[in-house]
Amino acid sequence: MSKAPEHAACGHGRSALVLGATGLVGGKVLDLLLVEPLYERVIAVTRRKIEKSDPCLEQHIINFADMEKVLQSVVVDDIYCCLGTTMKKAGSKDAFQQVDYEYPWLAAKCLRQHSEHFLLISALGANPSSNFFYNRVKGKLESALIDLGFPFLTIVRPSLLLGERKDSRLLESVGLGVARLATPLLRSRFARYAAVEADAVARTLIREGVRAAERQRPEHLRIIESEAICRV
Repeated sequence: MSKAPEHAACGHGRSALVLGATGLVGGKVLDLLLVEPLYERVIAVTRRKIEKSDPCLEQHIINFADMEKVLQSVVVDDIYCCLGTTMKKAGSKDAFQQVDYEYPWLAAKCLRQHSEHFLLISALGANPSSNFFYNRVKGKLESALIDLGFPFLTIVRPSLLLGERKDSRLLESVGLGVARLATPLLRSRFARYAAVEADAVARTLIREGVRAAERQRPEHLRIIESEAICRV
């Protein structure tokens, strides 16, 4: 295992950075970090201001095209990466890859030297060799992060996410409603395909961040599949 770097806040609690704090899971991760005693400094890197006030919260509102310049001077212990979009919202494969691969990888590369733990929300079926573009991009990001050699790396692979989205549309709401009804039926034989609550994903990330910080997990890399999220 790589040698752990010096912590950003020595002896006074840890620091965390959240990418995607305005999203469904990212917002919940941010809320949990702000009440987690382990952390005394939480940085949210976003495109727009978050209407939230907390003495532990620092907001960095940036153009993601300038991410490398902004993050080069940031020192944090743990990075919670909740960035992600859909093909529909992105509008093209290039735009999707920029959000789901290029931005997370660039952030990881910039922060690697002074950070200990990178925690990623990936996706069910992530595989760099997948025939499906979405899963292939997710898998390539996972592989790139493993190659960077963080002392700790956590990858969570949820299925369809359940939760109230700020920008939800009628058809999406109907689809999520169907997913909620089907989830109990899938939890036995097809557990990995059952939809999972965004709250559970956020709690899983925070728990892994705390466990690694307190040296309660021995493994450098932990991949948590969707069916395991609710039990973690």
